[in-house]
Amino acid sequence: MAGHSKFKNIMHRKGRQDAARSKVFSKLSKEITVAAKMGDPDPDSNPRLRLAVQNAKAQSMPKDNIQRAINKSQAGDAETYEEIRYEGYGPAGIAIVVEALTDNRNRSASNIRSYFTKCGGSLGETGSVSFMFDRVGEITYGVDAGEADAVLEAAIEAGADDVVSDENGHVIYTSFEDLNEVGKALEATLGEAESTKIIWKPQNLTPVNAEKAQTLMKLIDLLEDDDDVQNVYSNFDVDEETMASLAS
Repeated sequence: MAGHSKFKNIMHRKGRQDAARSKVFSKLSKEITVAAKMGDPDPDSNPRLRLAVQNAKAQSMPKDNIQRAINKSQAGDAETYEEIRYEGYGPAGIAIVVEALTDNRNRSASNIRSYFTKCGGSLGETGSVSFMFDRVGEITYGVDAGEADAVLEAAIEAGADDVVSDENGHVIYTSFEDLNEVGKALEATLGEAESTKIIWKPQNLTPVNAEKAQTLMKLIDLLEDDDDVQNVYSNFDVDEETMASLAS
């Protein structure tokens, strides 16, 4: 178990304060609809849908919006979204994994390729960078969940693999297969998590200087702002001072 972290650098500025609320809700709704359409529309019988609903609630998405997204999955005219993973290299050779839900593969590929090119990166083939990441479960709690030692103990008891705590909260990692069970066990001891999801966790982080970091953040912003993009992961490591200056 780890007791320290730079997890803020791993999944890029999660919950960015400048993100438009409507865009956040739109992406959450899309995931709920896809999850409900692929399985049972009842969250209790559909683990993926349960996670999607839980994450929507964590973002204060209204219950009516959540139910509307579930109902949409059962409508005969519901859009069909395709799950696609894009991989490539950004500035300074930083590995980037992009997850998208799209109803137009050509549009998504063209847009995402243009973002990489515009920022001095290159889009690669599937598998070109994902080997540098592990597919794991991530459960996030705020500081109010407790002291680092208490959260660590609860995570060990729940069967988690790793815990990262800092002044912003706690991130608990578990295997892909054990995410649901560990999440339930943690909820019983720590309460409801801020988010529970499956992520691409970098095996190692690559330092990026201030100049390259600026271009890298531009690329990440372009990707995250695209309506088809659900998640962006990378293996960059930028120092706190540079991150703060870029956020100002």
